[in-house]
Amino acid sequence: MNNTKHNVFTNLIWRFAERSGAQIVQFIVSLVLARILMPEMYGTVALITVFITILQVFVDSGLGNALIQKRNADDLDFSTVFYTNLVFCFVLYLLLFFCAPLIADFYNNLELIPYIRVLGLILIISGVKNVQQAYVSRKLIFKKFFFATLGGTVIAAIVGITMAINGFGVWALIAQLLLNLIIDTLILWLTVDWKPKLMFSFSRLKGLFSYGWKLLASSLLDAIYRNLTQLIIGKKYSSKDLAFYNKGDHFPNIIITNINSSIDSVLLPTMSNVQENKEKVKNMTRKSIKISTFVLAPLMMGLAFTSNNVVDLLLTAKWLPCVPYLCIFCITYMFYPIHTANLNAIKAMGRSDIFLKLEIIKKIVGIIILLITMNISVMAMAIGLIISSVLSQIINSWPNKKLLNYSYIDQLKDIMPYILISVIMGGMVYLVNFLNLSLIITLIIQIIVGAIIYYIGLKLIKDDSLQYILDTIKIKRK
Repeated sequence: MNNTKHNVFTNLIWRFAERSGAQIVQFIVSLVLARILMPEMYGTVALITVFITILQVFVDSGLGNALIQKRNADDLDFSTVFYTNLVFCFVLYLLLFFCAPLIADFYNNLELIPYIRVLGLILIISGVKNVQQAYVSRKLIFKKFFFATLGGTVIAAIVGITMAINGFGVWALIAQLLLNLIIDTLILWLTVDWKPKLMFSFSRLKGLFSYGWKLLASSLLDAIYRNLTQLIIGKKYSSKDLAFYNKGDHFPNIIITNINSSIDSVLLPTMSNVQENKEKVKNMTRKSIKISTFVLAPLMMGLAFTSNNVVDLLLTAKWLPCVPYLCIFCITYMFYPIHTANLNAIKAMGRSDIFLKLEIIKKIVGIIILLITMNISVMAMAIGLIISSVLSQIINSWPNKKLLNYSYIDQLKDIMPYILISVIMGGMVYLVNFLNLSLIITLIIQIIVGAIIYYIGLKLIKDDSLQYILDTIKIKRK
């Protein structure tokens, strides 16, 4: 039990360090680029990535998760998936290459054609990287991700900023995204022991796909739904509106990627190893939801209540229209631990059939909300995200009421103390604005006040989450 705990915590630290290191660099780069480039340029890249993101779902084909979940996956399985992905990704890129004029015509902007064809190379590179990622995740050697991700991020950052300063505009953003993935993939291939063998099995592929196709369909539904909002904004409104919408997502997304994704990537393979013991899966699910919310809730509420100051100070006043969207995304992301932990539990127990059904139901609900709000305004569409998120929480947690005897009400009881304390903290932090101090002094005071109030709140309810983390660190040191 202790070995499992140590292994999970060690890999969680490496995964968190990898995501944090990369996001810190990307965050700094985004601040520099946002000051140099205009919002319209970000909007242009966002228009392109809508289609690439949807196609990139096929890169995994659900087979990456199938390799992680399969208990006895060997070289034949990994090599089979590698060659399948490589061929499929090349076909996808050709499809995107020849459809580039149609996409550009859809947006009434022929300048998009070369951008689409160059940035689309992400599909092929991701196909080369995909199985290495699955191998690292399955073997729980997330230390490999740290060096690969950080190396790619730093080199791409230098190139992107240099190009932006020299007037390359949109190409600076494209070069940064593409080079980041290329260097990341190269380092991963040089440091991970596994390499594809000259072997292939259609029967193995069929077995993996029988599990993976449901996850593929689920991911595809999710990608289409998430990018449908951006597609509608880009088509119906303007690239500037899309830029503000995406930038509002940027800050909270950095936090959610670092914390929730780190836990997510470690939790699935760990749960898969104990999938036959439902009590252990339940305990992992519950602890994941509590610890994630313990960390995320104050960060999301703190960011929401200081958003105006943060954007004005870091991005300048030209980006202030993104503040309302930022607050909405903070509220939405605060509840992501419920989504992640519940879905990982379902996947770990091999119930990809339930996973797919949940995605279909959630997307039907989400699309209905989107259709209702799309003709009102971009803000109405963003508010619809909150409604959709709440309904999705209930839907995702419903199967685990039976599978794990861990209902949505039980989950809310576990996280509600953190959320209530965080909201109170946010309200107190907002009052600091009325001191009429400089932006940077105000932010410093808000951070200090927020940390003190949250700590006091935890002490009053006698919460043990902080102590759990500290105890785990102590055990690890021993």
